[in-house]
Amino acid sequence: MIRVGLVSSAHLHVGSYARVLNQMSDRVQVVGGWDDEPTRMAQLCATYGWNTFATLDELLAASDAVVICSENLKHVDHIEAAVAAGCHVLCEKPIVGSEADAARIKALLPGLKTTLMTAFPCPFSPVFADLKARVQRGEIGQVLALATTNRGTCPGGWFTDPSLSGGGAMIDHTVHVTDLLRRLLGAEPVRVQAQTGNNRFQGEFDDTAMVTIEFPGGIFATLDSSWSRPAGYKTWADVTLRVVGDQGIAEADLFGYGMEVYPTDASGLRMNGIGADLDRLMVEEFLNAIAEGREPLTSAQDGLAASAVALAAYRSLGQPEPATV
Repeated sequence: MIRVGLVSSAHLHVGSYARVLNQMSDRVQVVGGWDDEPTRMAQLCATYGWNTFATLDELLAASDAVVICSENLKHVDHIEAAVAAGCHVLCEKPIVGSEADAARIKALLPGLKTTLMTAFPCPFSPVFADLKARVQRGEIGQVLALATTNRGTCPGGWFTDPSLSGGGAMIDHTVHVTDLLRRLLGAEPVRVQAQTGNNRFQGEFDDTAMVTIEFPGGIFATLDSSWSRPAGYKTWADVTLRVVGDQGIAEADLFGYGMEVYPTDASGLRMNGIGADLDRLMVEEFLNAIAEGREPLTSAQDGLAASAVALAAYRSLGQPEPATV
C-alpha cells in the first residue's frame, strides 16, 4: 500500500486525480493534502474525508508519494522538498515555467532514487497509440509536416498571472502536443517560432498562440495552443494531430469522441467523453513505476523537453529568426 499525499489543489486537474486515487483504495492510501491556500485543500479533502496538513513538511513525512498540483512556478520548490523527503513525485505540467527552474530540476536527476514523473495523460490515449503505430508502420510514407491543436477555454485565476504561471495559453498548452510530437517522430525539436496575442481577453497574458516547431530533416509542425474556446463550449479543450506524409495523411482527435448532452436547464450543450480514462491510466503508470523501480512512460526528462519548447517559443517572440531549443 502506497501512502499518497496531495501537494496543493491550485490546478484544475487535481479533482480528476483525487477521483482516480479514491478509486484505487486497493493500491493507495490517500493520507490527505496540504495547500498554501488552506481553504482550497480543505474543500477537496472534505469531499473524500481526507486529512489536511498544516505544513508541507508534515504531509511529506506522512507520504511515500505525492501528486503536485501547485501553480507552475511553485513546482520546483515542491519537487525539491518532496525529493529531499524521499517521496516519489507525479508533477502537473508544465513541470517548469522558467529556464532557472529547469536547471534546478536537471540538477536533481543524477542519482535520483525516487520516481519523478510528469503528468502528461495524452501518451496513454489509445487514439494516439493507433496514430503512432500507423505512422511508424509507414502507412503514409515519409512524414513531411504536421498540423496540430490544443485549444481550450481560459481557466482564469492564477493561470492568467505570469508571475505564477510563467506565461499564458502558450506555456499551458504547448507542452502537451510537444510531448506527443517527440514520441510520434522519435526526434527532438531543434527550433521554434511563435506569435502570440491577447485579443481574446486583452489581459497582461497571451490568450492566443501559434507555434511552429522544427524537427531534424526539415519536418515541421504547426500548433494552435490558444484559449480560444468560449466559456460555454461543449468540451474543455481539444488535442488534434494531422500528419502529412508523402503517401497520405493520418489524423487523430484524442478527445473528439463522446455523447452530446442537451440539459433541460440553461447550462448549454456539453459533450460527455467516452473511452479510456487517461488520468487513471497515467496514475496507474505512476504507481507501477514506483513498484517496479523503473522510469515512468512520461518522465521528468520528457517534461523538461516539452517545457524547453514552450520557453523557446517565448524567447522567439518579436525576433527575426526562430529560437533554438
